[in-house]
Amino acid sequence: MGEVFKDFYNFIMDTIDSLGFYGPFLGCLLIILESIIPALPLFVFITINFIAFGHILGFIISWICTIIGCLISYFVVKKFLRNWVVKKIKNIELLNKCMNYIENLSLTKITVILSIPFTPAFMMNIAAGLVNMNFKKFFIAILISKIFLVYFWGEVGTGIVESFQNPSSIITVILMVIIAYILSLIIKKIFKIN
Repeated sequence: MGEVFKDFYNFIMDTIDSLGFYGPFLGCLLIILESIIPALPLFVFITINFIAFGHILGFIISWICTIIGCLISYFVVKKFLRNWVVKKIKNIELLNKCMNYIENLSLTKITVILSIPFTPAFMMNIAAGLVNMNFKKFFIAILISKIFLVYFWGEVGTGIVESFQNPSSIITVILMVIIAYILSLIIKKIFKIN
């Protein structure tokens, strides 16, 4: 797995280097695509941006592009899929209750859920679009939550890459993952999230 990651990382870094001035555009494109196609590994792309462009510029690129990707997912689902899905499930009471629950989540709850690094954010983008969640509420939630998420994955990812040369840095990565996991368990219990 480490070799696969290294090969993928080297390929992306070589591509970014060869693009020169246009390198950040590839970083932007990768992050936006990940927000639309959930199978792509977000943490890998954030790590690449942090390493290629430094922690500050890498963070800014990743944060802005993650938000853009989330908004694209939200609007595509809202514009092209919402009416079709609503018609299909209008007689299924359980699904309607779920959609009402998601639509009425408070800004605080949405922000906390999206801040947890292991939350499937793509699913939240789809859910927000399907239930016609208030755009302002969704937008503010992703603005705030993606700060934590991008920082977390940038630090974890660069820590993993550094650990290839400096094994002691892996301790920091493990501690961050444990803290995030415990935090997600506490939040899950408090908000009764299944």
